[in-house]
Amino acid sequence: MEHESGNLIRKIIHIDMDAFYASVEQRDFPEYRGKPLVVGGSPEGRGGVVATASYEARKFGIRSAMTAKKAQQLCPYAIFVRPRFAAYKEVSQRIREIFSRYTDLIEPLSLDEAYLDVTEDKLNIGSAISIAEQIKQAIKDELQLTASAGVSINKFAAKIASDMNKPDGLTFIGPSRLEKFMEQLPVEKFFGVGKVTAEKMKRQGLHTGADLKQLTEQRLVQLFGKTGKFFYNIVRGIDNRQVQPHQETKSISAEDTFSYDLDKGEELTDWLVQIAKSAFKRVQHYEIYGRTLTLKVKFGDFKIITRSMSFTNPITELDQVLETVKTLLDHLELGDRKIRLLGVSFSNFGEIKPKIKYNNYQPTLFPTPNT
Repeated sequence: MEHESGNLIRKIIHIDMDAFYASVEQRDFPEYRGKPLVVGGSPEGRGGVVATASYEARKFGIRSAMTAKKAQQLCPYAIFVRPRFAAYKEVSQRIREIFSRYTDLIEPLSLDEAYLDVTEDKLNIGSAISIAEQIKQAIKDELQLTASAGVSINKFAAKIASDMNKPDGLTFIGPSRLEKFMEQLPVEKFFGVGKVTAEKMKRQGLHTGADLKQLTEQRLVQLFGKTGKFFYNIVRGIDNRQVQPHQETKSISAEDTFSYDLDKGEELTDWLVQIAKSAFKRVQHYEIYGRTLTLKVKFGDFKIITRSMSFTNPITELDQVLETVKTLLDHLELGDRKIRLLGVSFSNFGEIKPKIKYNNYQPTLFPTPNT
């Protein structure tokens, strides 16, 4: 399949495992099946956050990054278990082996999701939809787990598609309907749009891709920085990012450009907290924790400065993140300068060794209510 210009249309698959950690636990321990299961955290005074939750738990509103205490409030009968990272990594490797039967162009995003470029596949199947079906079936037959797949002509659309019919879904967004699909997509579904940016967009009257499409590239860049250029292209179905195998992550970040310049004060601190939380949520999603935290500041005159702080151990707690970025901001000599943009990034990644201690910790089993 080719464009009129003669350029080959790429065939991209995004595979996303369904409630990965929880599904592995339910597979390995039959007593957890069909019950609300929470992986990570402990409601019995140890705190912590939810790494993932089974679909039975999600019906109660439990979600990733929620505190264990909140999760138990939502579902007093939930089962809490500690993560078994070694087991998840082993399963992830076996999933990767299944992928490699079809292509060597595999870009892992985390243990439970990856992009595959199957424009030219090893088995000469030709159909990306057929390949996705075969991968899903192999995962089910060989690992007793389910995955959802998105198939399209670029990475952005494939990732959106994989989330549309979870669990065990397969969604195809073809080139003929891609641009229309992007026009109808809510802004909060776009890459790089967190809660703060989504709220900013909505204040500007931007609710869907169609709304973004009305703005010039220059205006989008003015409002949202370099991500504005990506927005301009993606609402037109254009995403030329390649699937990059063996890519080493250098940093994970979040930033936001304000609609007006801010003085140092409570409002600025509130924005900093939201941006730091957004960056940390991405760190948790990709499960790689950095030892260096960097604050980026752009002033009203467009001058940019950065300030960093490094630690001996990986930064795995949100409280440490917030305390550090506030300290970095407090040590800036602002004078009468106002701030146009704030960004927070994590870098200096190493082997992940979560700081959570599970010595003598046993899963907490709550009785099933009589219904």
